[in-house]
Amino acid sequence: MFDKSYRWLNPPRHDIKDGQLIVFTSPETDFWQRTHYGFQKDNGHCYIKKVNYNFSVTVRTESYPDKQYDQCGLIVRKDGDNWIKASMEYENTNHYRLGSVVTNNGFSDWATLDIKNKTVVMWYRIQNNENDFLIEYSSDGKDWNQLRITHLFNSFSYLQVGIYACSPMDSSFTAIFDNYKLEKSNWK
Repeated sequence: MFDKSYRWLNPPRHDIKDGQLIVFTSPETDFWQRTHYGFQKDNGHCYIKKVNYNFSVTVRTESYPDKQYDQCGLIVRKDGDNWIKASMEYENTNHYRLGSVVTNNGFSDWATLDIKNKTVVMWYRIQNNENDFLIEYSSDGKDWNQLRITHLFNSFSYLQVGIYACSPMDSSFTAIFDNYKLEKSNWK
């Protein structure tokens, strides 16, 4: 993950220590387009690589959120109007929202599952078969649960795949990424 084939989009303050990527988010950063809230944001932090094959991307996250909507996880991007993200968003001290956002043609949706405990660690995996995507989560990186199957409408010759973190409110938090793996998809 720490090779020259990856690049930062909206680089954050970050550090690499003991094989972990530690990201310190900037305030008022997000990935969201239009739907319901009306605003457009494409200024979240992501560390991505171009991929032109059916892939499986996995990561373990550890997060210490400060304010509502602080989030970190995986992202798959064609461009600012067409992308997928999977993460756990901090809601309040009582629960998080495990969720995914799929943005097609500049409009985002948001599918969530409430988690009623203080979860710090979560694993994510996204696999594709052409324009179809399987989004999964796990508490241990072994037993996977389906979060969603979705689709990107537009064609693409490659996608940008990697990790992301953002703080939509006026805050900053620490997100830690490790056990990152990018390989060919085995989802049929």
